[in-house]
Amino acid sequence: MNTLKVGDKVAEFSVKDQDGNIVSLEDYKGKKLIVFFYPKANTPGCTVEACNLRDHYEELQNAGYELLGVSADSQKKQASFRNKFNFPFPLLADEDHTVLNIFGVWGLKKFMGREFDGIHRKTFVIDENGTITKVIDKVKTKDHAQQLLE
Repeated sequence: MNTLKVGDKVAEFSVKDQDGNIVSLEDYKGKKLIVFFYPKANTPGCTVEACNLRDHYEELQNAGYELLGVSADSQKKQASFRNKFNFPFPLLADEDHTVLNIFGVWGLKKFMGREFDGIHRKTFVIDENGTITKVIDKVKTKDHAQQLLE
């Protein structure tokens, strides 16, 4: 797993969101972007994290940020997750791991004594030119917006 770091340039990507719209990094050129990766839609930790960002979405936008959530879930699962919790930001359905691999968040994980491949919960802040300015490795699901606004 080769995770992107502060100062790295993000490679261009295009992937479908929950509604089947193609979303690419190019769409956010000239804007500050937060890309948060979560393991699985509609699971407790991922729900708490995404709802925290939803509840502070206006503050994040006032600070100049756009948001993108990413997991390997299908469009249908992402749409269900968004609709259930009224998320105002797109959720990317990265089933083929294009974006996960670009950011380096797919890899070996350990949970309850077993090892498996999965998505590491990480968040990246990208500047107007596509360069990473902040990486949050230890996401606090209940206070994630605060971590970003600090």
